Amino acid sequence: MSTPIHSRIQDSIALADIVASLERIAPLGLAESWDNVGLLAGDPQSKIRRVMTCLTISPETVQEAISGQAQLVVAHHPLPFKPIQRIVTSNAAGQSLWELLRQGIAIYSPHTAWDNAAQGINARLAEMLKLNDVHPIRESPLTATAKILGVGRVGHLEATRSIAEIVSDLRKLLPGIRATSNQFPTHLVGRIAIVCGSGGSFVDAARQVSADLLLTGEATYHQCLEAQSMGLAMLMIGHFESERFSMNILAETLAVEYPGVEFWASINERDSVIAIK
Repeated sequence: MSTPIHSRIQDSIALADIVASLERIAPLGLAESWDNVGLLAGDPQSKIRRVMTCLTISPETVQEAISGQAQLVVAHHPLPFKPIQRIVTSNAAGQSLWELLRQGIAIYSPHTAWDNAAQGINARLAEMLKLNDVHPIRESPLTATAKILGVGRVGHLEATRSIAEIVSDLRKLLPGIRATSNQFPTHLVGRIAIVCGSGGSFVDAARQVSADLLLTGEATYHQCLEAQSMGLAMLMIGHFESERFSMNILAETLAVEYPGVEFWASINERDSVIAIK
């Protein structure tokens, strides 16, 4: 188990208070309409002393949360995601839910609200790329109160660069990168669109905001073909890699707000897809 960010317990905090903080950090109005975000299981009045963040609820993260005596798991990917009729241990999702609920561990998911938040995943990826004049690919209704809110990010580099140069810099931060073939490595890039996770469906949206390159986690074969036909380059850094780093950031952010509560990002979580060399 990982060493908590804060190891000295001063107090316990109501789950409702931590939920309120999460909703302020990643307003639920930023989530996609199809998503299932917010508090998914738990008693808002329960007391929380230990919180684990992770990308996905899996057998590994479930056991880590239980062994670490967490009272709350903040999982980026929601479980349940779609309505379910029964929670039984004969399937993987039911098994994970049953084990967490049996231990009284609450579940919260920020998912696409955190993707699109002012200091969320897409914004952090834009910072990694050192983009300027960054704004959402698609504005949110919440932009009346904060112009930087919305789906994805797009911005421009200080100077045009080849995809090979961009990949070289990204490899220092992210190990696995794939590129659409007909633009690599010499295609010049000045304007980059970013959609973490499964962002291949944003190919057309990226071209509409005049992007030369779409950076995402993963895309289908046919989405790559669509991008190539439009002259849009794509870099795919892996679904896990495009999002997992942000769960450390979220744990650190909450730890500052609640110094009496122990927060940690899962250390047992691993990408379910590996590169074979």
